[in-house]
Amino acid sequence: MSRLRTRPTRDDTREALFEAAARVFEQDGIGGASIEAIAAEAGFTRGAFYSNFKSKDELIFAMLEDHVERSIRRNMEILAQHRNLDDFIAALKTMDRARQDPLARSPLLHIEMILFVARAEKRRPELAKRLRARRKLIADIVEATLRDSAKGETLNPPWMASVVLALEDGFRLHRLIDPETTPADSFLRAITDLRRRTGLATD
Repeated sequence: MSRLRTRPTRDDTREALFEAAARVFEQDGIGGASIEAIAAEAGFTRGAFYSNFKSKDELIFAMLEDHVERSIRRNMEILAQHRNLDDFIAALKTMDRARQDPLARSPLLHIEMILFVARAEKRRPELAKRLRARRKLIADIVEATLRDSAKGETLNPPWMASVVLALEDGFRLHRLIDPETTPADSFLRAITDLRRRTGLATD
């Protein structure tokens, strides 16, 4: 009886390359990482790499896109179950980090990849698209959880999303620099405090 061979799907191959690239980038740096090293780390050949990505730059863009898509999917799944902002934040705090993608697990690598791409001016529009997608996600969450709850104040979800996103990125950077005084839940704690102090009740 012949043994049935199961070939990895395209999605499986891409995910393996993402994970391998993250490890190689962290070890060798983004600039020093070679396609050969990434493919070998994933257990593939150069041909397998090039059947999925034309270059290392394209791989990086795909990793950033995957990170944004996963973030949107995770948050919308939580929002579907928790329409109250306090409950939503509590669910984020207990979210299984092991299910997240390499960039969510390694904020330093995430920032390094963004800076690597941003150094080339022609690449910035691609980063802007991802930034707008993150803002829209937060604006949708703000609108869904705080609708008609601002006690007479007119909510501006897009602007609030920009503020929240800047706050999140700032805390991520502060935690990398000074983790002793910047707990892992600093961002979510700050959102909770701001909501309560500004009177944005969710009852």
